[in-house]
Amino acid sequence: MSINVQFFASLRELLGKQQDTVSYSDGLDVNAVWQQTCNDTVMPDNTLCAINMEYVKPDAKVSDGDEVAFFPPVTGG
Repeated sequence: MSINVQFFASLRELLGKQQDTVSYSDGLDVNAVWQQTCNDTVMPDNTLCAINMEYVKPDAKVSDGDEVAFFPPVTGG
């Protein structure tokens, strides 16, 4: 099984990648996706995570064919 992983804005620059594909077994959560695609890089505090364009917590489970996205915290004013 596989999922598509997307990185946006400063996370893309930090990691030097825009997207990746992860092969996995059942039971993988968003945090494990980060660990698999980013090796030893710690997920920055307040990173926003999404599965199929819906925000989720890092412990949300992923399924075959899902798209997981990571965004830096958004600020503005």
